[in-house]
Amino acid sequence: MMRILYLVLAIAGTIVPMYYFIGWFMENGWSIMAMVDAWHANLATSGLVWDLTIAAVTLTIWCLVESISRRNWAGLLAIPATYFIGVSCGLPLYLFLRTRGRG
Repeated sequence: MMRILYLVLAIAGTIVPMYYFIGWFMENGWSIMAMVDAWHANLATSGLVWDLTIAAVTLTIWCLVESISRRNWAGLLAIPATYFIGVSCGLPLYLFLRTRGRG
């Protein structure tokens, strides 16, 4: 049951942020640097960027250490998901892959 919940959260963690990112790009042009500038528009957004960056680095370390020690190479897929989509996808995806075979 939890495994299915992790998968649903990984899918939602892909769709919801991408909805906003694509909407922003459609309104402002397809410039990554302009989006980075928008992420630092004020102290609140900068704080959120740093919060998510630290969470992404922590998740990356966890994925590497556990995937290597468990020889669960599929778990490494959460790393590109984290950086190309976001922590909202990478974390539940890793938990989904980590619980493979447990139901």
